[in-house]
Amino acid sequence: MDVRPVCDSILETIGDTPLVRISRLNPEPGVVLFAKIEGFNPMGSVKERIALRIVEEAERRGELKPGMTLLESSSGNTGIGVAMVGAVKGYPVVITIAQKVSVERRQILRALGATIVFTSPEGGSDEAWDLADRLHAEKPGTYFRIGQYLNPDNVRAHYEGTAEEVWRQTGGRVDWLVLTLGTCGTLVGMARRLKERNARLRVVSVEPQANHTQQGLRNMTESRVPEIMDWSLVDERMTVSDEDAYRTARDLALKEGIFAGISSGTVVFAALEVARRIKTGHIVTLLPDRGEKYLSTSLFPRGPDPS
Repeated sequence: MDVRPVCDSILETIGDTPLVRISRLNPEPGVVLFAKIEGFNPMGSVKERIALRIVEEAERRGELKPGMTLLESSSGNTGIGVAMVGAVKGYPVVITIAQKVSVERRQILRALGATIVFTSPEGGSDEAWDLADRLHAEKPGTYFRIGQYLNPDNVRAHYEGTAEEVWRQTGGRVDWLVLTLGTCGTLVGMARRLKERNARLRVVSVEPQANHTQQGLRNMTESRVPEIMDWSLVDERMTVSDEDAYRTARDLALKEGIFAGISSGTVVFAALEVARRIKTGHIVTLLPDRGEKYLSTSLFPRGPDPS
């Protein structure tokens, strides 16, 4: 077994996450369902990939200079990734975020030294996006805007990184790619690269229902569509209810031993629907984060406290 060498910083542990076969939930013996487990990244989510890539490319281009503050709007995971990168590299970090995100995400951001600026109580990801834009416009020389919804380095992180990992791990056996939509960088980067590798690849984009509670995801009929989104890469769109997403996330823990977040339930539910339909083939999906950030929510059952 290969042993990973000593790392100079925690940032070197980002990426190269495992690809795991989903067996117990998969109803079709002719379908191989692989899940890329992004919870193995150091802060537990896929967003660390883009945080590191965007910051380091901005440094290389001279857009991000010592003394500047990293600024981003986030539903939690990207903000945590940015805060981790900022802590290692010595940049102050400001994250605009909706008040309704889980308590754990706020606590992790503060533990990493980030300053949190909240939206109004009713505000969502679009309001957090606008708030970050206003802060940047007020002090453009102070802040470096990560801009995950429009920054092409978001896409490149997955085009050059995540997609290549999947191709190597599967030995090129990817017939279907099923991914959720948040910033859209994961889908665009992976789909673009894997379609170059396999022109017959089918790509399914997965969105939550309208008025959903699936943190980190966007329903594109009620939210702003990120500028980096490329619909030409998508062959099919699916929508998943809160009930199905939550139930499948719980089933991942109970039947596969995979402790993952709400969006992982969303995407696995969709992948299982595809499996039932196609009967044979190889499906790849990606589980965006771990379950710890949702323990204060209704996702997982809570037992009685000791008396």
